[in-house]
Amino acid sequence: MKMGGLVLIFSLTTAATLFSSCCLSLTEDGVTLLEIKSSLNDSRNLLGNWQSTDESPCKWTGISCYPHDQRVRSINLPYMQLGGIISPSIGKLSRLQRLALHQNSLHGFIPNEITNCTELRALYLRANYLQGGIPANIGNLSFLSILDLSSNLLKGAIPSSLGRLTHLHYLNLSTNFFSGEIPDFGALSAFGNKSFIGNLDLCGRQVNKPCRTSMGFPAVLPHAASDEVAVPAKRSSHYMKGVLIGAMSTLGLALIVLLAFLWICLLSKKERAVKRYTEVRKQVDQEAGTKLITFHGDMPYPSCEIIEKLESLDEEDVVGSGGFGTVYRMVMNDCGTFAVKRIDRSREGSDQVFERELEILGSIKHINLVNLRGYCRLPASKLLIYDYLSMGSLDDILHECAEGMQLLNWSARLKIALGSARGLAYLHHDCSPKIVHRDIKSSNILLDENLEPHVSDFGLAKLLVDEEAHVTTVVAGTFGYLAPEYLQSGRATEKSDVYSFGVLLLELVTGKRPTDPTFVKRGLNVVGWMNTLLRENRLEDVVDKRCIDIDLETVEAVLEIAAKCTDANPDDRPSMNQVLQLLEQEVMSPCPSDFYESHSDYC
Repeated sequence: MKMGGLVLIFSLTTAATLFSSCCLSLTEDGVTLLEIKSSLNDSRNLLGNWQSTDESPCKWTGISCYPHDQRVRSINLPYMQLGGIISPSIGKLSRLQRLALHQNSLHGFIPNEITNCTELRALYLRANYLQGGIPANIGNLSFLSILDLSSNLLKGAIPSSLGRLTHLHYLNLSTNFFSGEIPDFGALSAFGNKSFIGNLDLCGRQVNKPCRTSMGFPAVLPHAASDEVAVPAKRSSHYMKGVLIGAMSTLGLALIVLLAFLWICLLSKKERAVKRYTEVRKQVDQEAGTKLITFHGDMPYPSCEIIEKLESLDEEDVVGSGGFGTVYRMVMNDCGTFAVKRIDRSREGSDQVFERELEILGSIKHINLVNLRGYCRLPASKLLIYDYLSMGSLDDILHECAEGMQLLNWSARLKIALGSARGLAYLHHDCSPKIVHRDIKSSNILLDENLEPHVSDFGLAKLLVDEEAHVTTVVAGTFGYLAPEYLQSGRATEKSDVYSFGVLLLELVTGKRPTDPTFVKRGLNVVGWMNTLLRENRLEDVVDKRCIDIDLETVEAVLEIAAKCTDANPDDRPSMNQVLQLLEQEVMSPCPSDFYESHSDYC
């Protein structure tokens, strides 16, 4: 009996040892990932293969590793409906280069420990419910090239330490609740309004909003904790000097306040007169059939100046024409420049309904969408006011370049594809109600001076075509970009937009229009022409020969995405969120800094 007991004890001990050794076989990074998982709410069990009994996490969903030492290199878990918080354990992954948790339902704070991931190059946390501020020490991530924290609930000041990120080439902090002055030095000075749009309490040069108090003096604005520099203790001999300087500053400030008060009193009479004049002018305009609507105060000019500039537009100001009307360049007195689209089509129905729907379009803000600033109804025309983008359209720069002008290089084309996908995915998945564009094409992709793409004319096809025809099956779009089922039924869906985007990808790769004569005369469109050449293993004939820095491996990846987008069966096409995810993985991975390190946007 004793012998049997000893055997049982020995067996249990051996089993426990084996089980313990099995559990302990997982790498240190694998254990850290399980800690991160424990803080997440994986309601769909998409991380079910994250098992403690594995030796390595490198085959787990969303994980990639360095092959030589099995350390975790990237975590890609977007669009997975994950809840919970980001665990502070993330800071233990010291070799992490890419963290993509966008388009989930994460809440809580961005852990300060994330700044321990000193090799991090890309951080995607957009479209969650994250709160608090940006970690003050984010400037420690010296290799960071991409930072996207847009569409969250983040607040507080923008840390000045972001300015130390010399590799930062893409920054999106839009649609949050940040406040205070945007530091204007280092990397932060390179980004404009598009990176900060949707944060109403931000001010500074980047957003063209001076930081001043209601009295007109420079404001004392909040800064992040990282801006607080430790001040060494002053010696007692300096104490009286500090008191004297403080007293003189107080007296000086009091004098300035007094002078400002007197100045305000003297000008109040003049301001009342100007106000009366404005009210009279507004009443006259309304009686004459003129109406101006600006969305969310986006045009910092008096109404009378805006209307005067709109009324003076003529043929010399024309910069192009689109499917819905003529486009003008409008220059204000301070040289601020806007694009104005004159709607050529006569419309029936209520102007109130039209204007209410325009207000919805005016509320949409995204770094890769053209900003609708306002609407003006003149007695003889209707005008839409947009941001002016200096480089024109993708169609212009890709197909209409003047002789001797350099073409877009491959890196610039990838950047345009990625940004256009971001804008279209926002319309499909983040707008409520969702917006189907209906006319995705290269002439509706406008470029700024940094070749950042902005999707234009979204919402206009439905607003100006369907209502005019009183049906929902009128084809609005451009031949060559239209999905087969859209041509047959006239019913536009997100999947017909995806098809058009796939054609746009082919246009970027081939440098040819969708209706290029070289394949139209063979009875093919660009999709059929591409499929024919790829079946014949003639990849080199697909690629635009004018661009000399093509990377064939990336070309194959983009063509594969384009093939999925242009599948004849709309049910087999990916959603735009899935397209965006594929592009981010193929274009950005594994080292996103390599993609943006190019110092030239041209071949």
